[in-house]
Amino acid sequence: MHQLVEKHPGRLLAWLVFVVALALLAYGARIGESDTPDDLAYRYSSSVAALVQYALILGILLLIARGLDRRELFALRAPSSWKRALGLTLLALLAIYAASFLYEQALSLFGDWSPTEEQGLVPNGWDSSRAGAFVAFFLVVTFVAPAVEELTYRGLGISLLMPWGVALSVIVSGVLFGAAHGLVVALPILAFFGIVNGVLRVRTDSVYPGMLLHAAFNGIALIAAVSGA
Repeated sequence: MHQLVEKHPGRLLAWLVFVVALALLAYGARIGESDTPDDLAYRYSSSVAALVQYALILGILLLIARGLDRRELFALRAPSSWKRALGLTLLALLAIYAASFLYEQALSLFGDWSPTEEQGLVPNGWDSSRAGAFVAFFLVVTFVAPAVEELTYRGLGISLLMPWGVALSVIVSGVLFGAAHGLVVALPILAFFGIVNGVLRVRTDSVYPGMLLHAAFNGIALIAAVSGA
């Protein structure tokens, strides 16, 4: 395996400050907003804002990784066996769905709380008159977001944390990934998602299976929402 063993405390500190700042900004924005619009997926402005945000994140990641082997640091390499990696990816996706179902069942015992509705990104149905804006949003959420987020947490994050322990790197990066969404009710399942994807990254020694899982999860959620499933 190509695990990074050399410690880079300065870069790790920079990454931690960056991702903690992302989490604080997300929670701050959540507290400051009165109500999340229910048509974000049908606004071109949502896609443009997301693209700008992800471009800035990627730029900062590249600055933190400057001078090092980026392919190694971001785990930009194919798994040794794609067949095994795809099998693990499917198992990981099923584990996330199972955990989400159990978590929602547990939440239902305490009231009408929905992790999906809390984020407010998933549309309530299909609006054919705004199909173009939805397609743009779908492409950003299904391809751009998973790529940048996986590079942030399972790529650079796990690589920088790895010298301090594999388990620590998976758990810390997973929890910080969950916190970056600025949610409260959905935080446990988002952190679980991040941890499962972290395990996938370590087991396959590649960031690509996690990107695939992340893209499939986001895409399925959007398609299910507009199809009324």
